[in-house]
Amino acid sequence: MNSLWSDVDAAAYVEKYATHAVPAALALRTYSARLLGANPKLVLHGGGNTSVKLTMTDVLGQPVRVLCVKGSGWDLASIEPAGHPAVRMDSLHQLRQLDRLSDEDMVNALRTNLLDSSAPTPSVEALLHAYVPYTFIDHTHAVAALVIADQPDSEALCHEIYGDELIWIPYVMPGFALAQVVARACEARPDAKGLLLAKHGLFSFGDSARQSYERMIDFVSRAETFIDARKASRGSTSAPVGAVVSAPLAAMADVAPYLRAALAAIAPANGPQHWLLDLRTDALALDFANGLGQTEVAQRGVATPDHVIRMKNRPLVLQAPLAGQLDNWVRDTQARLASYVSDYHAYFEQNNTRVGGHKTVLDPLPRVVVIPQLGMVAVGKTAAEAAVNADVMASWMEVVTEAQACGHYEPVSPADAFDLEYWSLEQAKLGKTAAKPLQGRVVVVTGAGSGIGAATARAFAAQGAEVALLDVDSAAVQGVAKNMGRFALPVCCDVTDAESVRLAFAAVLQRFGGVDILVSNAGVALGGGMLNLPVDALRQSFEVNFFAHQLVAQAAVGILQKQRLGGVLLFNVSKQAVNPGPDFGAYGTSKAALLALVRQYALEHGKDGIRVNAVNADRIRSGLLNDQTITARAKARGLSEADYMGGNLLGQEVTAQDVADAFVLSVQLKKTTGNIITVDGGNVAAMLR
Repeated sequence: MNSLWSDVDAAAYVEKYATHAVPAALALRTYSARLLGANPKLVLHGGGNTSVKLTMTDVLGQPVRVLCVKGSGWDLASIEPAGHPAVRMDSLHQLRQLDRLSDEDMVNALRTNLLDSSAPTPSVEALLHAYVPYTFIDHTHAVAALVIADQPDSEALCHEIYGDELIWIPYVMPGFALAQVVARACEARPDAKGLLLAKHGLFSFGDSARQSYERMIDFVSRAETFIDARKASRGSTSAPVGAVVSAPLAAMADVAPYLRAALAAIAPANGPQHWLLDLRTDALALDFANGLGQTEVAQRGVATPDHVIRMKNRPLVLQAPLAGQLDNWVRDTQARLASYVSDYHAYFEQNNTRVGGHKTVLDPLPRVVVIPQLGMVAVGKTAAEAAVNADVMASWMEVVTEAQACGHYEPVSPADAFDLEYWSLEQAKLGKTAAKPLQGRVVVVTGAGSGIGAATARAFAAQGAEVALLDVDSAAVQGVAKNMGRFALPVCCDVTDAESVRLAFAAVLQRFGGVDILVSNAGVALGGGMLNLPVDALRQSFEVNFFAHQLVAQAAVGILQKQRLGGVLLFNVSKQAVNPGPDFGAYGTSKAALLALVRQYALEHGKDGIRVNAVNADRIRSGLLNDQTITARAKARGLSEADYMGGNLLGQEVTAQDVADAFVLSVQLKKTTGNIITVDGGNVAAMLR
């Protein structure tokens, strides 16, 4: 591992933050913290912590020695100076005289001694940072360090690799007790440059930001060198050890909806039923799923206790799914999942009794799933959470693989994992974050590159849904998705082509693991009177405005039936279906057929819990109703363009956002199907009743 320190960049940070009265030491702390956070081999998603000791002034203008330590909610990769809240050092050192300090009292002491009461809560390892006699301190869960820390002889290995430079610390749960152990160790070994915490992680110390950072890089590099040499001497290989299946396999995307169904069926009634999946099929995931993932090695636990929050303490292991035999795979998956949940409850009861019986059980569902021959799956309440869990899973897989290749993987015990999973500081957060109404739902919107489709995609995302945007215009749909965040999925799809639709839905399954809502919106507006309308024009209109809706509905319902979670089909029909306009026959007749399709799906799939509704909109500015079309339609009706667009009972132009809001509302009508919401500002002739 190479140092990425740059004196030029470091100076730029000092100059940048000086304009905000940020001390140079804190600016450099910010710079080196970001260097650590940018490397997933060192830190993942909010993990690790960093600090600097310096002197600031209080409200009276008096100098105060403070510890600026990473605060709760900050990620090292993007941390700002405010992410290192300042805590009074003298008060923290006074706590050392205590024999014990509860986590709640420790947090209270940290918050009480903040220089700024509105600052984030300091890291639970703040006392450890305070008691180490160095100015800069870095802490990571580096992959290579964990490979060493998770060996049964990690103390001996620490001495072999680092000599007297690192102090080896036996596993102690983070908090006051660990801080006291470290304080005594540093007093006994004042020349040490860092710590290797057994089954936990790595610390480096320094008098400057650069020194502490580069010591961290050096310590990790030496661990990597040792691991490579040990593997070479043992002739270790990462070749799969599991059985190879020669029969045709089902695809990962094919089995994902069944896995969602199994998770929903066994999820606690008071918790989420819709879970998102992050499917990993890269070489590391495949090797692990085909090898160590199927063995007891993977059942030993997480590489560092912090990760138990992200992936429980062990994965669920399934069978390899064979094509044409998915019914058997589904039954076996349900049985294995039930056994996993039963084992989790036993683990909870045993350890809850050990600690006094006052804990609140978390949901028992696995966060990591091994599917031999296909790869690994991470489970989360949102796509973002599933992705974070998947990244942690990938790091864990690497640690397990390397640790076993160069020795024996031995992480923390289940009891220690429980203590962190059910830490009082984590339990206090339960139920405090309200989920958005459509969290966990996956919405597919066609014609999402502009107009109503784009507005609808944004409206569903605002309600917490994960959104896949389909459009034949690749550049347009990518542009819309880009402004919606990294988890919005743009897919170039011709909805009139069956293979294109199949591939699009496969891409959605690969990204999210399922589909919950379809907004079939894509359409084309072709004008002309029926008498002289070319047959090809009428066929084209029906291809887009009827048959394309049938293709995407078929694909969506096939997935919804596998998931057994119900679902919603929504169609953009148009008032033309019930109130046709002159010289617009190709559009009106195809939309009338679409309205019949809506009713047919509602009739046939109510038994599946699938609700099917439509929106009849009129005169919405979009790619369908562009300026040229507006001019033509206004002329056909003998109106000005303004009167044409506002020609309704309310006298107001209806917008794409109005239609998007109607689609979102329709999803919220839990016991309504076969319904049509008219969004046209009021038109008596288009009223259905």
